[in-house]
Amino acid sequence: MIIDCHCHAGPGDGFTGPWDSGAPLRDYARRAARAGIARTVIFAAFHSDYGRANAAVARIVAAQPQRWIGFVFVHAARDRGRIRELVRTGVDDYGFVGIKLHRHDANISREVCEAAREHALPVIYDVVGEVAQAELLAQEFPDVNFIVPHLGSFADDWRAQHALIDTLVRRDNIHTDTSGVRRFDVLLEAVRRAGAHKVLFGSDGPWLHPGVELAKVRALGLSPSDEALVTGGNLLRLTARVRLPLPHRGRGRG
Repeated sequence: MIIDCHCHAGPGDGFTGPWDSGAPLRDYARRAARAGIARTVIFAAFHSDYGRANAAVARIVAAQPQRWIGFVFVHAARDRGRIRELVRTGVDDYGFVGIKLHRHDANISREVCEAAREHALPVIYDVVGEVAQAELLAQEFPDVNFIVPHLGSFADDWRAQHALIDTLVRRDNIHTDTSGVRRFDVLLEAVRRAGAHKVLFGSDGPWLHPGVELAKVRALGLSPSDEALVTGGNLLRLTARVRLPLPHRGRGRG
């Protein structure tokens, strides 16, 4: 089963670009189906209120729970003091299995990492080229799994991407995804040096084409077992320990 670990969904409210105006899934879903992608991790577009944005994503997941996998989006600074509540709502009420945040919003915080630890959630954190943060996170929270998308830099900063590969090799709890990585040889080096178990297939949909992004993974020439890890097995492993609520803990609260 092929799983895309990185796709935005739902409305935005910033209107400075596609990333904060909205992330409709109609075209993405059609393209993913043609590419053979069975399931997709979705999380909000950039938004001024991630509580509302997460609720919108939850409705999408609830409508097709076998197709979509939800992650909680948080703003480390603006949501300070209520991150634990946002994450608990995501896990208990929505069945979400991870956390997403972006350094364009704010630097990751200890509060985010502690909420992830509480529920054994993986954290997708876009470091926007500041890959040294991954090393610090690995040291401070060795029991939390972090996924640094775009091999550390959507902007094609090859220095940052090479530095992240070094961290992938050294740190068991640091992973990356393939979304938006244009320098193919750097992606190939990441798999060869760090191992297929440290790399996840992601598309950064709906704005990037999932079939094109998946073609990069297939072009790596991995063994069938390694390709299966990258295209779904690693995501399933990283979410397997998520501490979902017991039935009486409020599933279905308003």
